[in-house]
Amino acid sequence: MQPSLSERFRSGFVAMTGHPNVGKSTLINRFLGQKIAAVSPRPQTTRRKQLGILTTVQAQIIFIDTPGIHKPRHKLGEAMNQQARDALEEADQVLFIVDASQPPTSEDHILARLIQEAKRQTITLVVLNKIDLIHADLLAERQAQFQDLLPEARVFPISATRGDNCPALLETLIAAMPEGPQYFPEEQITDLHERDIAVDLIREAALIFLREEVPHGIAVRLDEYKDRDEKTTYLAATLLLEREAHKPIVIGKNGAMLKRIGTSARKEIETMTGRKVFLELRVKVKKDWRDDEETIRKLGY
Repeated sequence: MQPSLSERFRSGFVAMTGHPNVGKSTLINRFLGQKIAAVSPRPQTTRRKQLGILTTVQAQIIFIDTPGIHKPRHKLGEAMNQQARDALEEADQVLFIVDASQPPTSEDHILARLIQEAKRQTITLVVLNKIDLIHADLLAERQAQFQDLLPEARVFPISATRGDNCPALLETLIAAMPEGPQYFPEEQITDLHERDIAVDLIREAALIFLREEVPHGIAVRLDEYKDRDEKTTYLAATLLLEREAHKPIVIGKNGAMLKRIGTSARKEIETMTGRKVFLELRVKVKKDWRDDEETIRKLGY
């Protein structure tokens, strides 16, 4: 007997798009039940495309986490925006994630047009995130405002932080996926290697602890990643800064800030790997690296 359509295996790609700091990475971590993507209160935490792979008995959903669409000021920003646009052309479905705590921004309007202009016809859901930050009376107004941006899309209110309505959103995604193969092994949850995620976790720690004017000018270069044995890993990384004036801020008095960043990142990396981690951080100034195409390429952006 042939299985029914509802029983057949479904698979496909979901582009997670939205302007910076709306909760794309937080939602992927929620769906997967573990942390694979860096998260911080700072905009533009995500600088490169990353896959989050969720495999269930009936489906495999590949989430494409992308940098937030924004007005670029450097070559790095241009590269990040292009990654986000490319994801729209690759996906079977699009989750347009927006911030419920504020009305549609100019960036939301731009992104809505990009979704409508995408060559590939996709199913789009407008995910109204951060409903935990607004009063219930405002929710209907926000839904209407974002519905106007994409009249054909369904608006789905959630809280990625608390998990409100996330299971229902996932069920909706699976139900709309086409019948297809399992693209990745069941145990694989991302396309990035541990060393790549470690770099993002170090940068996440820097974003959390440093001042407003410093974080965007920071990159992390992994200099060494070595498993000493089955239980311990050694990492050496360099924090690249754009300005000499930022160096004492990042290092801190008697090295206190750099130690704070390293301790936080080490704990996150240990949680990810399940091994004891020895992390050594250095600081180096590379002026205007965000406009240096060679540096951007070497950093994997």
